[in-house]
Amino acid sequence: MPNRKSAKKELRKSVTRTAYNKKVKDNVKGLVKKSIKAITAKEEQATEMVRKTLKAIDKAAKKGILKKNTRNRKKSRLAKKLNKMNKA
Repeated sequence: MPNRKSAKKELRKSVTRTAYNKKVKDNVKGLVKKSIKAITAKEEQATEMVRKTLKAIDKAAKKGILKKNTRNRKKSRLAKKLNKMNKA
């Protein structure tokens, strides 16, 4: 437990940021899962779902919640799956 006033404030800030980052990460994970599910089911709205997911991934990376390479890897894998579905 922090003793100084500034340390207490930093702890509060840390808890708030951690909660926010977790919320954003969970949202991205959920969107990725929904997109993959839509792609495997070959649904018509799969392209729109992937577009929304890519936007969320970019926003998370811009805010520093996801690293640059993680963003690129996730986007690449999703695009690959979508292209495979469109070809088949």
